[in-house]
Amino acid sequence: MSTTILETHKIVSRAEWLAARKQLLAKEKELTHLRDAIAAERRALPWVKVEKNYVFDTPAGKKTLADLFGGRSQLLVYHFMFGPEWNEGCPSCSLIADGFDGAVTHLAQRDVSFTAVSRAPLAKIEAFKKRLGWRFSWVSSNGTDFNYDYHASFTKEQLAKGKVDYNFDMVPFPSAEAPGISVFYKDENGNIFHTYSAYARGTEIGLNTYSYLDLVPKGRDEDHLPFTMAWVRHHDRYDDGYLADPDTPYWPPNVVAAQSPAKASAAAKADSSCCHGERH
Repeated sequence: MSTTILETHKIVSRAEWLAARKQLLAKEKELTHLRDAIAAERRALPWVKVEKNYVFDTPAGKKTLADLFGGRSQLLVYHFMFGPEWNEGCPSCSLIADGFDGAVTHLAQRDVSFTAVSRAPLAKIEAFKKRLGWRFSWVSSNGTDFNYDYHASFTKEQLAKGKVDYNFDMVPFPSAEAPGISVFYKDENGNIFHTYSAYARGTEIGLNTYSYLDLVPKGRDEDHLPFTMAWVRHHDRYDDGYLADPDTPYWPPNVVAAQSPAKASAAAKADSSCCHGERH
């Protein structure tokens, strides 16, 4: 939102503000009830049995998908964009990940385990995780089909076709890695079922920063940027804007080596969202 719009914003009496606020509150309550109803439909979706035996690299050695449940019956997986050749994880995924540590302890009280999964080798994951001070579980699926099977990574052959299977549609995509959330359930007999996945803006459910920005007068304030989330950096890089991957593989292809939002190419307007954005 521009400064001009803020300067010309309508100013009213407290009584007029209260009347307008109550009108909006009615809509907010409708949204809350709709969100509750959609959550119930989400839980009622049919499940798919997981037949493959996925094995991940973890700090404690090799672990199967079943092991990642950690004695609980529900597992939340965040598909963190961090490719094998990348030097660091996606800044937008990192923005979401900044909230993981606080949630993990509480999720465990509701029979839910959590892990992030990336194709990057474990050594790179551990180094990046240490740099940003995170403690949550994060494992490597390098060498497995896991990311491909759950549509969070794409082969060179798939990308060469111009469209990939992402967010339940065939769409152009700017990266070999994609963000997402997948949910699994394990029954008493050890059978594992895939119950839900969400991608693109579906991952915003874990992004408290945007929830707070939606409350303030300027909102997300991204309309002037070359693509949504162009402003985002790792939390230790806002002072210098530095990105360790010069080809910025997590951004639209026209934005290369942009070390600060102000330097990002206007040509990227043609690809007006990052991998977390509305188009994808």
